[in-house]
Amino acid sequence: MNKTLKVTDILALGFMTFAFFLGAGNIIFPPQAGQLAGESLIPAMFGFLSTAVGLPLIGIIAVAVAGGGWKGLTRDLPPHVATLMAVLIFIIIGPAFAAPRTGLVAYEMAVKPFITDAGQTSLTVFSVLFFAVALFFAWSRGKLIDMIGKYLTPALFAVLAILAIAVFMNPQGDILAAQGDYVDQAFVTGFLEGYNTMDTFAALMFGMLIVDVIRQKGITDDKATCTYLIYAGVIAAAGLAFVYVSLFYLGATSSVIAVGAENGGAILAIYVQALFGPVGQIILSTIVLLACLTTAIGLISACSDYFSSLTKLSYEKWAVILAVVCAVVANVGLSQLIALSIPVLFALYPVAVALVVLTFARKWLPNPRLAYRVVLLVSLAFSLIDAAKFMGIDVSALNMLPLFEYGMAWVLPTFAAMVLSRFIGGDIEQQEAQPA
Repeated sequence: MNKTLKVTDILALGFMTFAFFLGAGNIIFPPQAGQLAGESLIPAMFGFLSTAVGLPLIGIIAVAVAGGGWKGLTRDLPPHVATLMAVLIFIIIGPAFAAPRTGLVAYEMAVKPFITDAGQTSLTVFSVLFFAVALFFAWSRGKLIDMIGKYLTPALFAVLAILAIAVFMNPQGDILAAQGDYVDQAFVTGFLEGYNTMDTFAALMFGMLIVDVIRQKGITDDKATCTYLIYAGVIAAAGLAFVYVSLFYLGATSSVIAVGAENGGAILAIYVQALFGPVGQIILSTIVLLACLTTAIGLISACSDYFSSLTKLSYEKWAVILAVVCAVVANVGLSQLIALSIPVLFALYPVAVALVVLTFARKWLPNPRLAYRVVLLVSLAFSLIDAAKFMGIDVSALNMLPLFEYGMAWVLPTFAAMVLSRFIGGDIEQQEAQPA
């Protein structure tokens, strides 16, 4: 008889997935986006939800459809290309950007306010302690669903629910006019802001980790594994949407009390202080520490699992290496880290989106091998233009490209390549299949 998961286990799996996704970027970006969006709150929020909730959920489902692993997602690409893509994505969501950012945000928002003379030394000490704790949990990967899904995440969600209810019951100001790009391009600006969460990348990688957790629970049937993975994705998406909506509304009603705030973290800190008084910082610190810690655990676990499959080093050794690197990189500083990561996101996010779409369209493609190569190459070429534009490189000669001004020059060419690949390549595939 095939083993099945109990409802409590499914919920714990979903909560664990939610906790993996809910990290630094998920907390610091929505409040600032909400404040800038102002009266354009609704379209901006839906744009953000598209890339920060919709795409990660579709990514999780794509992993399930592809058989639960990176090899399934990239089976029509040359092995070395697939491996290079995976390594780059793991580096981005792991030691280079996303994982160190969890430690930095945890320090800036949860610990620094309690330190009188906060400086580089205090950041270094905290980074070491933070990633040591994350390493401890990551080592016990067989118990991840129990430790995170059943204990840490419910505590995190309870505190977030308290904050959300307080925000909607007692908003701290009126919603003012939109600012900057949110005046005329609210949806698109929110859409691009959702890139910063890096959750579409994370979905492709966390999907493999969640499959491993499901199988450690005794589920061996592929169809059942796929179903449970989708359940986990849906639960996580619902939780993320709940958090984002409340944080967007928080930001939109913060223009009076948090005028001039440098970033979303500062907006959130000021708002929580206004809502709860001196206790507010304790509540905020609890939210941030739990959210950042659970994400750091998930990122270190996922990266260690993949890198150990490529090398002779064990999972445990990779976890140590990655935790140490994350602690070192975290000392770069939050603003510098975000500035470095954004051009990389503009370059690689469209490729990840294209890969997800191809996974669902594969059965209608006459020659998947050709289609994957062409579509991903086109998406990369045009996304590099968007990245160059963000970096200040003069690419104005290409401003005739559709959606160029919105930083989305990759969309229509990628779509066109995908449509063309539906109608060409069948004869090539048949010729390749014939014996020489």
